[in-house]
Amino acid sequence: MSAMAIASGAARVGTPRPERDERGLVGRLKRRDEDALREVYERFARPTSGFLLGVLRDHATAEDVQQQVFLQVWERADSYDPRRGSLLTWVMLIARSRALDELRRRVPEPRDADGAIALLEASQRAGDDRLDELVEQWHLADMLARLPTAEAALLRRRFHDGRSQSEIAAETGVPLGTVKARMRSGLERLRRMLDDERA
Repeated sequence: MSAMAIASGAARVGTPRPERDERGLVGRLKRRDEDALREVYERFARPTSGFLLGVLRDHATAEDVQQQVFLQVWERADSYDPRRGSLLTWVMLIARSRALDELRRRVPEPRDADGAIALLEASQRAGDDRLDELVEQWHLADMLARLPTAEAALLRRRFHDGRSQSEIAAETGVPLGTVKARMRSGLERLRRMLDDERA
């Protein structure tokens, strides 16, 4: 079970709001400030590049699609709604859409229309599963970065490294009770973030 799924079942508590500098950056982007676009690119070029390369399996194609992603970020800045998620989440969802478009474009021109439709649907299902998994990983990483450091570090050990709570306590020297309390608190914060995004 993923951290996102577990967080969905945790109790509600307060959570930090998105960083003030991110709100300012989005405001500048909406005012068509080219420096803001450069800053967005500097922040998110690495995760979008890694995501696109993982899905598309070709450097040149990934670079081309990444250009499309940031062009869309520039053109559609007004559509960004911070209540639906962080800026990274929004950018990664654009990357997911453009990657799906590229995968669909690769389906060859059909001689057998019915066969081609079946091929497209099968590749889309497989691609959607992989894309959804990668977007969830980036989304989780972004949300963990917004948690208090101690909570985020323990949750990374649990969900990225597959450690049990007892193993984490032994490795870190943090008492088991404290590990459990911090993980519970972190999962509750993640739940609240997810609820805020869905509101």
